Amino acid sequence: MFEIRQARPDDAPALLAIYAPFVEGTAVSFETEVPTAAAFSERIRKSIAGWDWLVAETDGECVGYAYGSAHRERAAYRYTCEVSAYIAPQQRGRGLGRLLYGALFERLAERGLCTALAGVAQPNPASIAMHQAVGFTTVGTFQRAGWKFGAWHDITWLQRPLRERPPAVGL
Repeated sequence: MFEIRQARPDDAPALLAIYAPFVEGTAVSFETEVPTAAAFSERIRKSIAGWDWLVAETDGECVGYAYGSAHRERAAYRYTCEVSAYIAPQQRGRGLGRLLYGALFERLAERGLCTALAGVAQPNPASIAMHQAVGFTTVGTFQRAGWKFGAWHDITWLQRPLRERPPAVGL
């Protein structure tokens, strides 16, 4: 069974262990160098402050995470966020991504966010299927969007509603 909890900055080393293989060996992440634990810890802090970052544990071990982050800096985008989820290899295909995203979407909606966006490097049919399973619809593909490992990679963008309208305050 999985326990879902809010991430802590000191989770950075365990979460980096999940993330690093995506940076080093795949085009799933468009980062080309694995961030330091200190930089990753700062990402967690920033996400928790403005959106949220959740961790899945089993037997006390971090096995996956999902988080929200800014889509764009301009004020009109403040109710839209980007989301990502990363799952440890031994836990993939067990519904953990759906579980994490479900909990994350509730928390993002409670914070007033209305739309979640996700970018998926192609080809990645498993990720597309998982995003569609939790309510995302495909809105388009940017071709040749990222250069990694000596090749161009397309990225497909998906979106999902979180709530109908922003909170009344601050409109």
